[in-house]
Amino acid sequence: MKAFIDAHRKLYGVEPICRVLPIAPSTSYEHAARQADPDRRPARERRDAELCREIRRVFAANFGVYGVRKVWRQMMREGIAVARCTVARCGFRRSRPVVPTRCRPCIPISSRS
Repeated sequence: MKAFIDAHRKLYGVEPICRVLPIAPSTSYEHAARQADPDRRPARERRDAELCREIRRVFAANFGVYGVRKVWRQMMREGIAVARCTVARCGFRRSRPVVPTRCRPCIPISSRS
């Protein structure tokens, strides 16, 4: 939605677009302010950015084979206080799309024996 607002801001203005879309104008302005000044980001978002670097470091140091639980345990051993769900949220997002399994082609009923 933010990209749409940015693309049509000059033509229509923010408030008229926000009246049509389910978004408050203050949300749009706050998003723009956060992009301009990263210090306005919420504390959780800033901490997640720091922790994501540490999570990637621990994951890479262990040859990329550690899962959420082992990365979390290693970080606790190193003295980095982090919740396990934070490790899961920050460090293990899918980078590739999930490829669906391919089923065999259907055989028409008339050709079955």
